[in-house]
Amino acid sequence: MILALLYLALAGAYLLVIPIVVMVYMKQRWYVASSIERTIMYFMVFFFLPGLLVLSPFVNLRPRPRQIEV
Repeated sequence: MILALLYLALAGAYLLVIPIVVMVYMKQRWYVASSIERTIMYFMVFFFLPGLLVLSPFVNLRPRPRQIEV
C-alpha cells in the first residue's frame, strides 16, 4: 500500500506539480533568459512534456497587450 501511494505521489509530481512550476518559471523569464538558461528551459520542456501536455489546454501564453502612450 505504501508503494502504491509512493508511485501515485511521484506520478502526481511528474504530471502536475513540476510542470506547473516549469510553466510559471518560463512565463516569468522567457524574454530575459540567457542562452544557458534557455537551454535548461528547453531541457525541462523535453523532460516534463507529458505533464505539460496535460496542462496545455488550461494555459494561456499569449503576450500581454501593449500599452501605447498618447
